[in-house]
Order: sequence, then structure tokens, then C-alpha cells
Amino acid sequence: MINKVQEYRKINKVTQNDLAISVDVTRQTIISLENGKYKPSLVLAHKIAQYFETSIEDLFIFDLEEENI
Repeated sequence: MINKVQEYRKINKVTQNDLAISVDVTRQTIISLENGKYKPSLVLAHKIAQYFETSIEDLFIFDLEEENI
């Protein structure tokens, strides 16, 4: 899965810590998410999308080949 969390965060001038607090996770979770080492739950993906006032599909791009589907 490819995500644009870091891109949206930088465009909106939001720190990792501010985003983490807003969606009720740790800063380390945001770091891992941005580095592609963590796949968010649907609830977390929804919270982040709501925070940036966008859709989950705009933030998280599902790669069928990567997921072996």
C-alpha cells in the first residue's frame, strides 16, 4: 500500500506529533506509517482522511500486485 500521509502533512504544515495527537496514536505510529512499515487499520485510515478532509482512497493507494491479489 502506498500512502500520501507525509505529502498531505507537509502541504498542510502539520507536524507528525500534531497529527498523532489529533488521531490518537503515537508519533512513532505516524513515522512508521509514512515510512511504509505500518499499515493502518480502517479506523485509523478514516481518522487521518477526516483530519485532512479528503477520502481514504486519496491518502492510501492499494497496490494489488504488492498484496498478491
